[in-house]
Amino acid sequence: MQSQPADLSSSLPQPYLLFLGDVTKAGYAKTAFGLRDWAPDRCIGEYALDGASVSADLTNMTPAQAMTQGARAMVIGVANPGGVIPAHWRDALIEALDAGLDVISGMHVRLADVPGLPEAAEQAGRRLIDVRVPPASIPVGTGRKRTGKRLLTVGTDCALGKKYTALALTRAFQRRELDTEFRATGQTGIMIAGGGMPMDAVIADFEAGAAEMLSPDAAAGHWDVIEGQGSLFHPAYAGVSLGLLHGSQPDVFVVCHEPGRTDMLGAPGYALPTIEDVIAATLLLGRRTNPAIRCGGISYDSSKLAPDAAERLMAADSERWNLPVADSIRGGPAFDRLVESCLA
Repeated sequence: MQSQPADLSSSLPQPYLLFLGDVTKAGYAKTAFGLRDWAPDRCIGEYALDGASVSADLTNMTPAQAMTQGARAMVIGVANPGGVIPAHWRDALIEALDAGLDVISGMHVRLADVPGLPEAAEQAGRRLIDVRVPPASIPVGTGRKRTGKRLLTVGTDCALGKKYTALALTRAFQRRELDTEFRATGQTGIMIAGGGMPMDAVIADFEAGAAEMLSPDAAAGHWDVIEGQGSLFHPAYAGVSLGLLHGSQPDVFVVCHEPGRTDMLGAPGYALPTIEDVIAATLLLGRRTNPAIRCGGISYDSSKLAPDAAERLMAADSERWNLPVADSIRGGPAFDRLVESCLA
């Protein structure tokens, strides 16, 4: 059996059981968290292996129990370095197939390449569905200026709110009755939005072209809010960040950051860049394809701070940089100021 590519959430069997494997770092469970937070009606529960210390705060259940609750598929809710499917996960994936669930993956490794999994799926009459598959015939980037308006979220690191910020800004723009579309660039965003471009699965020479495909010409008042990937400063993932920046040609970018984080995720010993450095690098490199690019503000993941402490920090940093600083999940007046700055 071949695993099937999928880029439309409407074509995916729902609702989901979220599989957390044996993940121990919350940053690697961002697929599960994203689906829980932005598509809660599609999530029945979660299933984790011994050794897991991260939870999506959903009901823990086996695949068989999820099936009786109406689940139709088990989604791998982990996005680990390299997008690999460890060998010791195989029994759990086969358990889901035997229980009557399809298996959906956003990993780089194709489900059909996991030994024994295609045979188990065929025997159970279930599907293996891969989301992280780019379309065929992506062109190289042209740098041609496109019509419409674009906002890109960028970051000091991976997994610190670029997707959440883009989704929150999209919702805020739409509430202001602006013609706005969220453009997903990662597997979780694609599952939430119903389409997109898995940028980190695109061959390097075609990254900018893929970003141009993702955000084509649009009406003058239309906004594409584009989910960022990686960080221009990450020793492993800067390439996809740069291709996305050049190809998306953002008019506005928002810097995403987690206060208190010191080292790059998955790269111990590499310190996070400063927000000033991220703004400067994004302006320098972004001007190559959009000379008018500007920073609209900063979005914090302040979830580890008490509300009062988060508010004080964001107010102080906003004054420091003369830019709005907000938490897109906490919302409030600070987030309203960020929205207005992006639209100014």
